[in-house]
Amino acid sequence: MTDEQQSGRVLYVIACATPAAKRIDKLVSLAQGQGWTACVIATPQALKFLDVPALERLTGLPVRSEYKQPGTPDVLPPADAMIVGGASFNTINKWAHGHADNLALGLLTEAVGLGLPLVALPFLNAAQAAHPAFYRSVKELRDMGVKVLVSDEGYTPHVPHQGSRHLSEYPWGLALSKVST
Repeated sequence: MTDEQQSGRVLYVIACATPAAKRIDKLVSLAQGQGWTACVIATPQALKFLDVPALERLTGLPVRSEYKQPGTPDVLPPADAMIVGGASFNTINKWAHGHADNLALGLLTEAVGLGLPLVALPFLNAAQAAHPAFYRSVKELRDMGVKVLVSDEGYTPHVPHQGSRHLSEYPWGLALSKVST
């Protein structure tokens, strides 16, 4: 870790198993441009979408997806804020209900209790968003203080099976702007 990384604010960028994860480097680069040390945490399924070596070169830090062994030092600095970019239907619902069955969700559920600034930028299709559990979970997360950027506030759910067509418009910058407001 460089001296610059140690002195800056630390942003955990949480990647989920959505096509948006393929472009998570855009959020990392934007964050770095604003002085953040960006650390990438991936859900286990998100690893299938990521270029892990490229992200590790970009951040200078390992991409984490599993809990560390008890008693071993953490390889990442503690987070000052977190953004879930490409937040999946699954992650939104699990997070709202307090599930911590992987490292990403464990960090997110803990971050609520720590009072960290939290932003969720969903990436899901309109059929998933129509499921009653989704907006219940969005409401629960917002009640916890999470800024969930969906519909009028951010990402409009896409037509099923068309999500990859909208990656160039995905509002990474919006998520970053909301982390400190």
